Amino acid sequence: MLPNLTLVIQGLAFFAVTLLVMKFIWPPIIAAMEERQQKIAEGLAAADNARKDLAQAQDKAGEELKAARVKANEIIEQANARAGQLIEAAKLEAIAEGNRQKAQAEAEIEATANRAREDLRKQVSALAVSGAEKLLRREINAADHRALIDELATQL
Repeated sequence: MLPNLTLVIQGLAFFAVTLLVMKFIWPPIIAAMEERQQKIAEGLAAADNARKDLAQAQDKAGEELKAARVKANEIIEQANARAGQLIEAAKLEAIAEGNRQKAQAEAEIEATANRAREDLRKQVSALAVSGAEKLLRREINAADHRALIDELATQL
C-alpha cells in the first residue's frame, strides 16, 4: 500500500471519529459540565445567602440580648428602688412606734409619779395630824420639839 493513501484514510477515519464525537458524545458531556457548573454556582450563592442570613440572625440575637439586658437592669433598678421605699417605710413606722411607746411610757411614769405624790401627801398629812395630836397633848419646849421632829423623821 501506498503510504500516502494510508495517511489519507487514517485522516478520514480521524475526521469521521471526531465528527461523531462532536455530534453525539460532546454535547451531553458539555451539558453535564454546564449543569454541574450551574449547581456549583447555585450552591455558592446559597452559601453566601446562608452566611448573610446567619450574620443577620446573629445581629438580631445580639440586639435582642442587649434589649433583654437593658430590661433586666431596669427591673433590678425598680426592685432596688422598691426595696429602698420599703426600708424607708419600715424605718418611719419603727420611729412612729418608738415615739408611741415612749409617750406611753412617759404617761405611765407621770401616772406613777402622781400616785407617789398623792401617797406622800397622804402620809405627810397623816404625820402632820399625828404630830399635831402629840403637840396638843403635851406642852412643847425646845427639847421636846426636837425629839418630836426626830421621831417623825424616823417614821418617814
